[in-house]
Parts: sequence; C-alpha cells; structure tokens
Amino acid sequence: MAKKSNETTANTTTEKVSKSWKLNRQQKFAIGVLFVLFAATLLLSFVSYFITGNFDQSHAGEFLDRNATVDNWLGKFGAYLAHFFMYSGFGVASFLFIRVIFMIGAYLILDMVLGKLKKTLFWDFYIIIVLSILLGFFWDFIPQLSGVVGYEMNLFVQDYIGKIGTLFTLIFAVILFLIFKINLSPDGIKNFFEKSNAKITDEFKSAENNPIPTSIGTNEEDELTAEEEAELANFSITETHPKDDFIIREDEEAISKIEMKPTSTFEINKEDLKPTIANASELSLEPKPKVEEVIPMATTNAVEEEPSDFVVEKMVEEEVMEENLAARLVQDFGEFDPTLDLSNYQMPPIDLLKEYTSGGITIDQNELENNKNRIVETLRNYSIGISQIKATVGPTVTLYEIVPDAGIRISKIKNLEDDIALSLAALGIRIIAPIPGKGTIGIEVPNNKPTMVAMKSVIASPKFQQAEMELPIALGKTISNETFVVDLTKMPHLLMAGATGQGKSVGLNAILTSLLYKKHPAEVKFVLVDPKKVELTLFNKIERHYLAKLPDDGDAIITDNTKVIHTLNSLCIEMDNRYSLLKDAMVRNIKEYNDKFKQRKLNPENGHRYLPYIVLVVDEFADLIMTAGKEVETPIARLAQLARAIGIHLIIATQRPSVNVITGMIKANFPARIAFRVMSKIDSRTILDAGGADQLIGRGDLLYTNGNDMVRVQCAFVDTPEVEKICDFIGSQKAYANAYLLPEYVGEESGMTLDIDISERDSLFRDAAEVIVTAQQGSASLIQRKLKLGYNRAGRIIDQLEAAGIVGPFEGSKARSVLIPDLSSLEQFLNNEQNN
Repeated sequence: MAKKSNETTANTTTEKVSKSWKLNRQQKFAIGVLFVLFAATLLLSFVSYFITGNFDQSHAGEFLDRNATVDNWLGKFGAYLAHFFMYSGFGVASFLFIRVIFMIGAYLILDMVLGKLKKTLFWDFYIIIVLSILLGFFWDFIPQLSGVVGYEMNLFVQDYIGKIGTLFTLIFAVILFLIFKINLSPDGIKNFFEKSNAKITDEFKSAENNPIPTSIGTNEEDELTAEEEAELANFSITETHPKDDFIIREDEEAISKIEMKPTSTFEINKEDLKPTIANASELSLEPKPKVEEVIPMATTNAVEEEPSDFVVEKMVEEEVMEENLAARLVQDFGEFDPTLDLSNYQMPPIDLLKEYTSGGITIDQNELENNKNRIVETLRNYSIGISQIKATVGPTVTLYEIVPDAGIRISKIKNLEDDIALSLAALGIRIIAPIPGKGTIGIEVPNNKPTMVAMKSVIASPKFQQAEMELPIALGKTISNETFVVDLTKMPHLLMAGATGQGKSVGLNAILTSLLYKKHPAEVKFVLVDPKKVELTLFNKIERHYLAKLPDDGDAIITDNTKVIHTLNSLCIEMDNRYSLLKDAMVRNIKEYNDKFKQRKLNPENGHRYLPYIVLVVDEFADLIMTAGKEVETPIARLAQLARAIGIHLIIATQRPSVNVITGMIKANFPARIAFRVMSKIDSRTILDAGGADQLIGRGDLLYTNGNDMVRVQCAFVDTPEVEKICDFIGSQKAYANAYLLPEYVGEESGMTLDIDISERDSLFRDAAEVIVTAQQGSASLIQRKLKLGYNRAGRIIDQLEAAGIVGPFEGSKARSVLIPDLSSLEQFLNNEQNN
C-alpha cells in the first residue's frame, strides 16, 4: 500500500510539473512569431554575407564595439550571425537552419503538435552534416562553402579512410537519404520516367486542343508540389490526448486553415530578397530571360519568323581592386609569431622554487587579544573611546582597524604613535589615519613570529598566472595576505631605495624571476648593471636568451662605469631608432606597433622588426652618480622621460636615498617607488615624499606607491640557489646565436689619431661642414638629424671636421666650437685646401 501511494504521489507531481510547463495559445503564438522573424533575420544576414562578407569578417568579433562599422544588411548582429553560421559553422548548409526554425515557428503559430516535426528535423540536420562534410573538399577555394565545422569533420574522416573513402561514404549517405526520405527505389525511378513521358505527351495534346496562353507566376493559388502535398497530409492528422477532455484540432479545421493560405507577414518572397549586385566582379550571373507565356507548338514557326525584340546589353565591368597584401599574407601564413625562433623553449617549472612555509600564516589568538586590549587601554587612558576594532593578520604585520567614538580628532590618535608602541613593546608601529576608502583608522603592529613569503607561493598564485599584463611583476603579499601583482609597463619606471641589508637585491631578483616565469625570450630583454659585481652575475647563464649588450662587448652584466655610460647612451640611440619606426608605422606605442607587425602590415625590408621590451636594471645607482655624475644622470633622465612608449623601462635601486643621488629630475620621472626600511624620516620623505619607511621592520618589509596611496607588502623571498636553478634550466635550452645587440655608441673624444687625408673623407663631408657652419654648433647629433645618418658615421665626420680645422676639440658635455664664421669663408677654405 505504501508503494502504491508513493507511485500515485509521484505521478501526480509529474502531471503538475508538465502542466505548469505547458504553453497556452497566446504564448505559442508569440514564440512562433519570434521563430519566424528570426528565420527571416538569418535569411537576410546569410544573403548579405555573400556580398559584404569579405569586409565584415574582420569586424564580426567586435560585436559590442559601437564604433565598429559593417556593411551587412542587419548591421553588426547580422554580420555576427552570418560569420558564426557560414564561416565558423556549417557553411552553405546553414541555410537549412532557416527552414528548421521557420517550420518550428509555423507549427507554433498554427498550434500544431511539434512532435510531427521529429522526422523532418532529423533529416534536415542529417543533410546539414553530410553537405558540410562534402563541401569541406573545397575549403582551400571557398571556405564559406563548408565552414570550419564541415572542414574539420572532413579532415577527421580523411585521417582514417582517406579522400576516396570519405567520398564513397558521403555518396552512401546521400543514397540513404534518397531511399528513406524520398522513398527512392528502382521501380520508383522506372515509374517516374513513365509518368513524366505520359505527362509531357498530355501537355502537348492539350496545347494543340487549347491554344490559349497561360500566364506563369501570376496566379497566387499555384498547384502544390509533391513534397508540399506530403507535408499537408501530415498536417491533417487528428491527435488527442487521453488526459484532456477536448480534441486538439479537427481534421476539417486543419485542412481548411492550410488550404485557405491567408496572406501573412511570415511568407517571405525570396525574389524580393535577391540583392542587386553592384560590382560585376563579385558575382557573375548568366542572363535568364523571363518566360512570359507558353506558346503552342502550332504557332512555333510563326514566332521564329518574327523579329525578336529581346536585346542583351553588355555592361562594362568595373575595375577589380587588388587584394590587401597584408590580409593575404595573414591568410596564407598566419600572423607573425616572434617565438618561432625558439619554438621549443619551455618556461621554468615552479618546482625549481623552494617552499619555505607549509601551513601558511600562523595566527596566535592570544597575541591578537593581548594587542587589542593594550591598544584599547592606551587610547582609553587618553580619553579616546573606541566603538569598533577589527584585526587583519598578514605574513609579518597585523592591521588593527579601529572606529573611534564621535567627536574624536584623528590628529589626537596620530600623536599617540610612540605611546602605543611603548605599550605594545613592539618595533615599527605605523598609524594610517584614516585608511582610504574605509573610514577607519589603521594601526599596523608587527607579528612576534613573522611568516616568510616564498616566491613559489607568489608565482603559483592564480592572480599572477592569470594576469593579463604586458610585464607582470609579483612583489609579494599584502597585509590581507593577497598576492600583490603590478604591471611594469603601467609604472612605467621603478625606483627602489632602502638601507643596506633590508632586501633590495632580493626584491630585484623577485622582479627578474617574475618576468622569467611569464615572458618568452623573444618578448623581453634585460640590461643589467651591477657595480657591486656579485649580485647579478648568476644571470650570465641566460645571456643569449634574455640579456642585451653592446656589440663587441665581453660580459653582458655591466660592472665597469665607463661601459655603463656607453650602454645608457646606446639605449638612447635605440630609443630614437624605435621612435622613428613608430613614426613610419603611424602608431603611438610599442604594443600597437608589434600588433601591426604581427598582422604583417609592416615590411621588414623597410627596416621594421619585432620590438621586444627592454628592462634596464641598476643595482646600485649611488655609486654611478659618485663616479660619473651628469654623464649617467642625463641619459637616465632622458630615458625616463621618453622611453615609456617604445618599451624601455628602468628599475633603479640605491641604498643611499639622499637628495644628491635621488635628484628632483629622477624623482619627477619615477612615479612608482618602493621603499624598504630606512634609518630616518628624512630618507623616507626623500623616497616616498611621506613618512612611514622608517617604521618598517626590515627583512623585505616594503611600502609601494605609484602616485596614489601606499601599500605595505612583504616582499617574496627568492634565494640564490633558486635563481641559480632557474638560470641553469633556461641556459641549458636552445638559445639565440648572440645576445640582443644594442646600437653601437662611439663617444665624442678628443681625436689624437684624426684622419687628415683628404682622399679618405666622407662623401657628405662638404654637406656636413655647411650644416655645422650654418648652425654654428658642432655636434654629431646635429649632423645625424640634418643629414639622416647613423651615429657612427656622424661621429667619423665630426672627427674629420676637427682634423680639417672647421670645428674645435671635444669639450665634454658642451658643443664643439665652430672655427669658420660663415659659408663664404667655408667655401674659400675648402678651395684653398684643394689647391694645396
């Protein structure tokens, strides 16, 4: 009994659910109208695709971009639908989807049972698949015939049975369709031809007996084809439901509705939808004269004798536009891939890094409770009430957020920084009053047992692995234990400072490790300057993969200050050369330039090339300033001001954050700054323009700012053996023939072995002399700009001008003095020189 009651309850529930999902007459009509209109939409978009598809195909992916323009009759939506069905889908066979959707809509409008469409829908989808696979043989000529789906299915079948086997299989599939759908049989074929011959004979006899011409295509009640009669036969089936008290539709009602053929907006006149071809080169159609009337055989000879007034006028074809070379190259060879030179390069695995902590952050509830009580008690002693307090535990610091009572001044709490540090017996209490965006006051208290942040946990975090940045850098973790990832291209340059031993070198290694784990050697190059000679030497092993250096230079790691000056000036030349390339390509930044180059719109024969990012890393900037001074500061300031757009980014670290090292020129061009622990508030203000760096606790504890609010981060720790393993893994793989070579730089030095032989002078010597005398300024850069020369050739010409006595000797940063006052004196001077 219990089982029967359960079954009865289940059946009742099923009936209720089915009734709740049953559509009423109005809902079916509305959905049917939607399907029919959508079928008309597909028809218009498909027809328009064959006319405007070549232009719209490149914009089909920009469906949400309002600025994109397309020529499809239905706009961007039509272009998207046509591209999706015709190119990415089943090709020409997608026209059958229009029939499927229209039939479903018509059935819903007429309130007919959709179950009758099962067989029709099955054979429609069957033909879609078979036709798309068959047209896949013509993918190389017209991809739109089969679409991507048909082409891939064709290739899949060919992989197992070959082309001939695939063709035989498709022929068999067509025969199956003819047998089971059209009921094709040998006897049927025989009867068909017998009936056709008999019908033709009857028509000729009737034409002889009744010579009245019959108009074709003017009567709306034309005779139905055999297929339409079969479909009408299906419509007239009476179907009842045993659970309903009424008949869904009587035979007479269905037949009457179908035979009446009421004029409806859902009947599409395909003749009206045929587009007018404006360009004869797009689609060639043979003229098909319209048959006006059927002429009886008895009058055929008389008609032939009469002169025909049917005139075929030949239209002049328009000129065919040449195909876009870049588009054709991309279609033939694909986009340019800069990584193909090292196509087998593998990124270093995460297992090379060491995991220093296994259980994450350790939370000591007693420590949190004691610190909270001491903070509340200290503030209460100064008559400061707290309405709310919350703690956020980080790897090295815990942030206590307090909400003071109404009427309490923030400055009163900020002045108690030393008192709170005394009560907590902690080093480095930092008060943030107020916390931006929260409306609370933050008190940062160091943990008694800080947790080390391993580089492995930062690199393996989803935030870094899924970062869609050009140059992502994983610095460490914030107070809320979130991985802190920034983009170097958005900074665009980084200034790091802090006292010795507080984590600057580890921070540089963390930055370089982040880029090594994310970027291919073809995408980024490093210029490493290490005056201490021991910090960055491990990266020598990846010289031919990632490093850049001057031509004919020994080590890629620069340790000599003289080479540093040459390298910085060489980067300035590289910057100028890149800006010239951007100007010729008519783009604004390196990303747009590389995208254009990948699309093969820039010709390498014109000097264009793929531009990798260049990252200049200086480990100890103060030592360079002491030894070289302005000769280093000037090119670095110039790079910081201009090099952002062409992909050269600077990372400068120093342990002496004084105003004579970090000058105003440097600070103005380095908005992104990292401050490790310093010894005084003056140094903190020199780096950050604000206090707080003197309250850090060291060992990688840092403050990061990029012109806005400061973020406290615990820098990730990467040890020397880890860096060595990464460099060994990269260095053991196939590399480029040489390191990335920077432009050659020749310094302006006083010529002791100057060329004084007139016969060996440059062909542009006279032109350069006229430029120098006219401008009354002797410099190689002037000759380089005016005569469009390279720096090396301009340097040789300036040496020849000095040997000839036209310009004076080298005077450091000043321009050379010009010894000839005007052009007439120059002409006389050169003539005298030739006569002698």
